[in-house]
Amino acid sequence: MRDAFDILLLPGDGIGPEVVGAAREVVDAAADHFGIEMRYEERRIGGTAIREEGEPVSAETLEAASDSDSVLLGAVGHPDFDGAPASLRPEAGLLGLRKHLGAFANLRPVVAIPALI
Repeated sequence: MRDAFDILLLPGDGIGPEVVGAAREVVDAAADHFGIEMRYEERRIGGTAIREEGEPVSAETLEAASDSDSVLLGAVGHPDFDGAPASLRPEAGLLGLRKHLGAFANLRPVVAIPALI
């Protein structure tokens, strides 16, 4: 088994940063338990990316996603952008990410733990 993983954090908008922060704590606890190193990189997507970088997802963020072992995405979308053109809506970042990674949908793998069934 590998002993280190590269994780791209994309907190996004709204409650996304809080959710990603909590998820990271859980991932870190599991990694510590199993002696695995987690290396994180954080980038912008959605409304935060539009505000800071002028686009819903940058080419650099897409490359970082391709280079990582996993992407942890928070939330994308904000009412401030409801009247914006489709190319400048936060959701365009999520669609761009899925297209770049060849993912038809948001993937949420689940593992059933026998003791909890």
